[in-house]
Amino acid sequence: MADATLTIPVYNADGKQTSEVTLDSRIFGQKPDAGLLHLVTVQQQANKRLGLAHTKTKAEVRGGGRKPWKQKGTGQARQGSIRSPQWRGGGVIFGPRTGRNWTGKLNVQVRRKALAMALSVKAEAKQIRLVESLPTDGKTKPVVALLKNTNADRTPLLIPATHDSMIVRATRNLQRVTVLRADSLNAYDVLRSHRLVLPVASLAVIAKTYFSPAKKQK
Repeated sequence: MADATLTIPVYNADGKQTSEVTLDSRIFGQKPDAGLLHLVTVQQQANKRLGLAHTKTKAEVRGGGRKPWKQKGTGQARQGSIRSPQWRGGGVIFGPRTGRNWTGKLNVQVRRKALAMALSVKAEAKQIRLVESLPTDGKTKPVVALLKNTNADRTPLLIPATHDSMIVRATRNLQRVTVLRADSLNAYDVLRSHRLVLPVASLAVIAKTYFSPAKKQK
């Protein structure tokens, strides 16, 4: 755990600094563990897999009911069906099936520790943008202006303190912009985003949701 405090500026909608905030070193000052972050991010990606790829076996491929030629006397290898795997258009052996499930579970403490490390990586890289508030009028233009003024228009992650349908509405037409509530964060989405854009109020929600003493006792 880093002992030095982290102080970052707070910007308004015009991109001008209005104040400064000192980040909690318990959350934003953790030393990253590459192995742990890799474990968590890979498992989170696996949990998102739908498993839609599906190949047909010999029994599922249409046709091939008649024996292609008689068993003996032709000089060719014996064949029972033109839908066998060795035939073109035949069934597939050991192909992907929709029944496979890649989901797995991660310990709650592991997920929280990985999240703290991911936030610490962003804080150390100065890729966190604190703003006074996010636009809530449901229009895209103010959001685009805010991201541009704070130099956060490259794959940003917006982290509102609570669910706001107007923020979701304003960003749904913006490519490479992700919106996650402060109480729904995960290490994978934090790391994959180039900038974290969050109002000051979200800091308290993050601390209360993931790192309060009550959470640690569970």
